Amino acid sequence: MTTTDRLAEVDLAAINLVDPQTYLDNDMAAVWRSYRRQEPIFRHRGVDGQPGFWVVSRHHDNSAIYRDSRRFTIERGNMLSTLLAGGDSAGGRMVSVADGPRHRDLRGVILKAFSQRALDYVAERVRAYTRELITEAVDRGGCDFAQDIAARIPINTICDLLGIPEPDRPQLLELNKRAVSSDEPGHTELDARMARSEIVMYFTELVQDRAGRQGDDVISLLAGTRVDGEYLSGHDVVLNCYGLLVAGEETSRCSMIGGVHALATHPAEWARLRAGEVGLDTATEEVLRWSTPVMHVGRTATEDVELDGTTIRSGDIVTLWASSANSDGDVFDDPDTLDLGRSPNKHLTFGFGPHFCLGVFLARAEISAVLDALRTHASAVELAGPPRRIYSNVLNGFSRLPVSFAEA
Repeated sequence: MTTTDRLAEVDLAAINLVDPQTYLDNDMAAVWRSYRRQEPIFRHRGVDGQPGFWVVSRHHDNSAIYRDSRRFTIERGNMLSTLLAGGDSAGGRMVSVADGPRHRDLRGVILKAFSQRALDYVAERVRAYTRELITEAVDRGGCDFAQDIAARIPINTICDLLGIPEPDRPQLLELNKRAVSSDEPGHTELDARMARSEIVMYFTELVQDRAGRQGDDVISLLAGTRVDGEYLSGHDVVLNCYGLLVAGEETSRCSMIGGVHALATHPAEWARLRAGEVGLDTATEEVLRWSTPVMHVGRTATEDVELDGTTIRSGDIVTLWASSANSDGDVFDDPDTLDLGRSPNKHLTFGFGPHFCLGVFLARAEISAVLDALRTHASAVELAGPPRRIYSNVLNGFSRLPVSFAEA
């Protein structure tokens, strides 16, 4: 271990992963290195009267738990906030917090809307819309990439699939951002719960309005398909629409913002992308690894489990940190270096196993479209002011990213 490595060690007992301010005040790369080296399966203390929880930081441990939905269930919640509050009321009813046959059947219904024909059509719309937004921004000489471009592409894509009217989309985006994060400190869990409630109320009205109608949008498919021999209740349709909105918007938005920040701060990699020295496929995967937009997911142990010499008790909350696993030097060569040609790239940004992200095709299509449009229409991309990080213990990235462009 070098002197630099020793200086980088962090007092893990002093780190509070519940507090969003932690991610703004600390060098999290150093924090995650310390977790992996010192105690890769770490028992985090309880905060403000809430229970403690396990922090799993290494890639292979994360992967093992992702695969094991029998002993590590998602049905009590998949985010730290809901798990610490006693569990997710949608457990077992929404595809993102269901296990076993119920999860398989719900996933199958949703995948009907993601036919190859539908996805190809959506991908072409994404490319055209992205080119339009980026060429306009390049003509202006710059923009706030987070607000002017990234906030518009994923929300329109997932709303197209859900059949959501265009005038409703900006408000849904704002509610969705508030549901798990904030643009600035001061955001509370109560604010997040209120935002989630407003989204649920919106979908409740939309589902009621579409009752009995035929259509190929996701809402109509969910309402018209039997699961376990019975049609989904209106409330279950609403919950799954909400889950799809969250999953389909956040990963892409935060990844493309993080990717543009990376290009602006790593000019050599930007030059490789522009020159065609790296492909869009590997560049997209590296952006996903580098940005790791969703820092953690949660599970609950259903029985006592021995993991790498540590006993996790039945009922314990377990958090899997992709933000650490995606920088694990046992899996990635030189993980703290941005390499748009990195291959293989076994990142866990989309999870792993039975709950591998449903929106993976959409996210890759959207990020690839941004990278392609930038390398085609801009000769330079630089920061035009200080970026502002998201205030969250779930999402990683920037809520503001002022950039300047030069025309190609």
